[in-house]
Amino acid sequence: MQTELLTQGFLISLLAGAIRTSVPILFTALGDIFTQRAGILNLGLEGIMLMGALGGFVGTYFTDNLWVGVLIAILTGVLFSLIMAFLSVTVKANQVIAGTALTILGTGLSAYLYRSIFGVQKLPPQIEAFPALKIPILGDLPFWGPVFFNHNILVYLAFILVIVTHIVMEKTTFGLSVRAVGEHPRAADSRGINVPLVRYLCVMIGGAFAGLGGAFLSIGFMNTFLDQMVAGRGFIAVAVVIFARWNPYRALGAALLFGGANALQLRLQALGMPVPHQFLLALPYILTILVLLSVSKKAEFPAAYTVPYSRSER
Repeated sequence: MQTELLTQGFLISLLAGAIRTSVPILFTALGDIFTQRAGILNLGLEGIMLMGALGGFVGTYFTDNLWVGVLIAILTGVLFSLIMAFLSVTVKANQVIAGTALTILGTGLSAYLYRSIFGVQKLPPQIEAFPALKIPILGDLPFWGPVFFNHNILVYLAFILVIVTHIVMEKTTFGLSVRAVGEHPRAADSRGINVPLVRYLCVMIGGAFAGLGGAFLSIGFMNTFLDQMVAGRGFIAVAVVIFARWNPYRALGAALLFGGANALQLRLQALGMPVPHQFLLALPYILTILVLLSVSKKAEFPAAYTVPYSRSER
């Protein structure tokens, strides 16, 4: 087995797999950067991703159009995230409890809707997933070509959105408003920024990205929908954002780290490594816990993080 681990084919497969498995985490983390920078902690991302995965699969299955599926997944994420926005911004509920409830709701509702639409079947229905898109010339490069330039279009979109997120957050008036709302909502309010509106928009943007992340799992990575297919990636995305200190480029690196851990455990299982498979399955989550333990004390959260805002309260 050691011989197989050192082959070029194994390394190419591992690195390309790390990129693919990091994409749903990256999509969700990029959206959560907006949400967290506005001062909202959304632990409901797991449920939103599941609803997005179902919406993307159902949309593609009945229209036979993958892009319609992507659009429905995004809309599903936005609509589902409105529950979180209403609870955290309007009702001013405890955000940890609201997010946890949203995850439980998304997990149960997606399974219920799936069975209501497709019934109970021995083999789950399938669709034709996004095909790999090889970039001309770059895709033919030795070693790096198949690692970076032979993925489906959603993978390339995720990398483009890293740059877009950075530009929006750091170079636009909207990004400045988001950061002001997260750091000092009362000062932002005094400058004419509509704090509840900005927070609503940021939670909805986070929901759109989480829906897209879920769609990647059902119609970009697999070609079906399965219960619990998100498998904790929503929670990992929250950890990625904190680990990355709300920077999109660092979020890309952190997502690749978790994606690499997941890709490694899958390939070690395939090679029959003499380690209990339960330990290998837990590897990405162990990494998440270690990362949170290492950065939780050093991370500089937005000053108004998880703090509800009311104009009438002093």
